[in-house]
Formats: sequence, C-alpha cells, structure tokens
Amino acid sequence: MKKTIDMTTEEVMNCPIYKTMEIFQGKWNAWVLFELGRNETVRFGQLKKAIPGISNTVLTTTLRDLEERGLVSRIQYNEIPPHVEYTATESAKDLKDIFAAMWAWGEKYAKE
Repeated sequence: MKKTIDMTTEEVMNCPIYKTMEIFQGKWNAWVLFELGRNETVRFGQLKKAIPGISNTVLTTTLRDLEERGLVSRIQYNEIPPHVEYTATESAKDLKDIFAAMWAWGEKYAKE
C-alpha cells in the first residue's frame, strides 16, 4: 500500500514541488524554457522553428508569461530591421538540472 502525503491546501500551494510545477504548466512553457536554455540568445523566429506546432500568438503569450515570472529576458533592438532577442534568466538557467533529469528519465522510459 502506498503512503500518501497529508497536506493542507495552503501547504500544497507553498510546497517547492508545486511552485516548480506551476512553471511547467501550459503546453509550451517547458519546451520554450528548454530551447532558451540550449541557446545563449534566441530570436522569435528561431524559437518558432525549434518548436513545431506552436502558433505565433501562443509563443508570444508564453514568452510574456515567462517574462512576467522572471524566467525570460526580452531585449528589443530598435534598428532597421527591428528585432527582439530572448534569453533565459539566471533563474531559468537553474532549471538545467531538471531538464537533465527529465532527459535521463525519458531515455529510461523509452526503453521500457
């Protein structure tokens, strides 16, 4: 019989695992963070190509959400032609170990 963890709603909301899972909510958050972690600086078009199936609108919304959470830095260059670059913040770069663990688990799971 499995042991369950008894926690109040408030304890769950303040749980570090819950806080981490909140970042990965949404279909594309993890993928965007993974791509930003793989590259020093990425333009919108590069992200769009790296993530098949994501629309411009959803990518924009996802980037804005991650920027509000302090995980993505957006730099706009008012040159001709104008462009925007995105980078992972230090907090987002700290997710590297989580992605490495996900990679290892995925390899193991694929073999089963």
